[in-house]
Amino acid sequence: MTLRESLTPEERPRERLAKFGATALTDAELIALMLGSGLRGRTAIGVAADLLNQCGGLRGLQRQSIKTLTQYKGLGPARASVLAACFELAERTSLSELKARTSIEHPGQIADYCRVLLTNKSVEHCIAVLLDVANQVIDCKILSCGTLTEAAVYPREVVKLALEYHASSLILAHNHPSGTPEPSPGDITMTQTLAEALALVDVTLLDHIIVAGPRTLSIREMGHM
Repeated sequence: MTLRESLTPEERPRERLAKFGATALTDAELIALMLGSGLRGRTAIGVAADLLNQCGGLRGLQRQSIKTLTQYKGLGPARASVLAACFELAERTSLSELKARTSIEHPGQIADYCRVLLTNKSVEHCIAVLLDVANQVIDCKILSCGTLTEAAVYPREVVKLALEYHASSLILAHNHPSGTPEPSPGDITMTQTLAEALALVDVTLLDHIIVAGPRTLSIREMGHM
C-alpha cells in the first residue's frame, strides 16, 4: 500500500514537505518517504514507525549495518541502502561545512562535527581532523575502528598520515559507545605519546576529543595535554 493510496492529500508527507518544509515532518514520515511504500495492511509511515521503535530511534537506526537492516520487516537491500546513503550524506555535509570555514580558531569548533560523525557508532572509532598552517581543515580520516571498548591507534601511522597531507596540526577524536565520556588511563597515555611523536615532525596535536552520545569531552581542557 502506497502513501498516496492510504492518506488524504493533507496527510501525505511529500505534499506536506513541499508546502511546509522538511522540518514539519516527523522522523517516521521522513523515513517513509525514503521507503516509498509499505506492506500489505501497513503504510510506509507505519513500517517506518516500527523500524524506529525496534532500533531505539534515529540514533539506533543509524548504527545498523545494511545487513542488519535487511532483517527488519519491510526492508530489503535496496531500501536499506537508501537509508545508509542518507545517513552518510548527513555526515559528509557536516564535513563539507567544516572545510568551508575560513579557519578553526579553537578545537571546540570541531566538537560538533565529531559528535555527528561518531555518536552513532556501535564500536569505537578513532578519527583525525587534519589542519593546515592557516588552521583550515584539510580532511578527516578514520584511523581505526575496533570493539565496544577499544580502537587501536599507532603513533607511527598517525605521523605518516600527517606528513602525507602536509598537516600543520591535527585533532584526534574517538567515541565511547558505553556513553561514558571520561577518558581511560590508556586514552591519556596514548594522547601524550602521540603528541610527543607528532612534535618530532613539527606537527601539533591540538586536542583529543571523546564523544559519548550527545556529550563531548576535551582531554586538553581536562589538563592532560
